[in-house]
Amino acid sequence: MAAELVEAMNMVKSFRVSDLQRLLASMGRSKSGLKQDLVGRALRLVQTEYSPELLKNVRQLYESRFPRTSGWLAARRPEGIPVSYSSLSSTPSATSQEAEYLNGITKPMATPAPEVKLVPLPFYQTLETLLPPTELIAQNNEKLQDSQCIFELTPSQADQIRNASEIRPGIRSIQVVLRICYTDSIGVQEDQYPPNIAVKVNQSYCHVPGYYPSNKPGVEPRRPCRPVNITPWLHLSTVTNRITVTWGNFGKRYSVAVYLVRMFTASDLFSQLKLCSVESAERCRERIQDKLRFDPESEIATTGLRVSLICPLVKMRIGVPCRVLTCAHLQCFDAVFFLQMNEKKPTWTCPVCDKPAPFELLTIDGLLSEILKETSEEIEEIEYLTDGSWRPISDDKEKEKERERSDTPEYSLVDMCTVENPPRVFGIVLEGRVFGGGGVVVDLTLDSSSEEEGGGGGGESEDTEDSADSPTPKRGRYNYDKDLVTAY
Repeated sequence: MAAELVEAMNMVKSFRVSDLQRLLASMGRSKSGLKQDLVGRALRLVQTEYSPELLKNVRQLYESRFPRTSGWLAARRPEGIPVSYSSLSSTPSATSQEAEYLNGITKPMATPAPEVKLVPLPFYQTLETLLPPTELIAQNNEKLQDSQCIFELTPSQADQIRNASEIRPGIRSIQVVLRICYTDSIGVQEDQYPPNIAVKVNQSYCHVPGYYPSNKPGVEPRRPCRPVNITPWLHLSTVTNRITVTWGNFGKRYSVAVYLVRMFTASDLFSQLKLCSVESAERCRERIQDKLRFDPESEIATTGLRVSLICPLVKMRIGVPCRVLTCAHLQCFDAVFFLQMNEKKPTWTCPVCDKPAPFELLTIDGLLSEILKETSEEIEEIEYLTDGSWRPISDDKEKEKERERSDTPEYSLVDMCTVENPPRVFGIVLEGRVFGGGGVVVDLTLDSSSEEEGGGGGGESEDTEDSADSPTPKRGRYNYDKDLVTAY
C-alpha cells in the first residue's frame, strides 16, 4: 500500500490543470482555483481518502497523458526513502501485546487509539511500531499528571540499535523515538508537546527539545515539537523498558507512541531528491509559457518574468535550484541549504512565499540548473520570456555608471592662482593677490556700488603693494569694512 500511495502522489504532481479538475470532480471535490491549489487539494485527497477507486482514477488520468511511460513512477521513489506511510499502522508489536500500556493499567483497560495517525517525517523512516498511539489518561484533577508505559525490545531490534553506524558523534542511525500528538482521528497529526512535559526513561530523565528564542519583540519563544530520542537510556536486551511522561492537564487530549526508526541526514535527503524529484527543462519551459500566456481578462500584458539567481536563504548564488510544486512563483532557493536548515530547525516553509514546503513536494528545477551552468558568477538575475527562452540581466547600477561616464561633458578649469584678467561673475570683480601660502585674496566689491559711493568717479585705480597713496577703504551702508576675503 505504501508504494501504491507514493506512486499515486507522484502521478498527481505531474497532472495538468484539466487532469486535476477531472480527478477532483470525480471524487466530489471543488475544482476551482489556481493550479497550486488544485495540486495541494488533490494530494491531500490521496493522503486522507486513499482507496482502490481513487487509485484507479489517478492511473487512468496519468496513462491517458503518458501512455508509454506509465510504469516509470513506480520506481521514482524507492522503498528506502523516508516518505513511508506503511509505518502508520496501529497494530502493536508482539512484545507490546503482552505488556501494560499506561498508568499501570492492563491492556483491556487502556486500548490504543487506532484512528490517530502521525504525520511522516522526512528525517525519520519508521521501521517498526513498538507502542502504537495511546492516549494519556489523567488519574485525578491535578494539573500535573504522570503517565507510564512499558515495552520490550526483541533481540533483533536490540542488535539493530547496537550495531548501527553513527551519523554524528554519539548519534546512531537506528533509534527508538517517542512521539506525542493531539488525540484526533481526523487526518494525520503533527507532533505536539503538552505543557510542562518531562520524559523519564528507566528512572533517568532524557532531553526534550527546548524553546527557540524569538528575535521579534512581543513574539513568544517557540518550541520545536520533534521526536524525543530515548535510545541512550534503554535496556538493549529483553528487559522491560519503562517510560514516565509528566504532562500538564489543561483540557487538551494527547497520545504517545514509540517507534524504531532510521535517521536520515540532509545529505541523504538531497541524494533522494536528485534521484526522484527533478523536473525536466522542457516541463519548466511549459510552466513558464503557461504563466506568460496572454490573458484577455488581464489589463496588463506580461512579457517577461524576472528570477534571481541569489538564494533568499543565504544571499549567495544558488547551487542546486529547488522549489515547491504547489507554489505559484518561479523563484527558486538552494536545495542543500534548505535541507540543512530544516535538519537543525524543521519548519518546512518556503523561504520565498512562506507557504508549507514539505519534502515530498520539493522538486529540482532542470531549466534553472542549466542556466546556472551557462551564466557567469557576475550574472545575478535573469528574465524568462514568453516563448520559454531567457536572457541574462546585467547589473543596472553598473550600466548607469557607464552611461554617466560617457555622457559627462568636459569643462575647462579656472586657475584661481593668477591675478591677471580676473573673471567677472554676476557683476562682481574678482581681484586679488597671491600670497606665499598659495591662497588668492579676492575683492568682492560690486563695481556699480563702488562707482556710486565714489561720487561717479571715473577710472579704475591700481592697487599695488608698495603704493603709499592707497585710498582708505570705503564704508557702505552697513557697519563693516568691505575687507578682502581669502578664498582657499
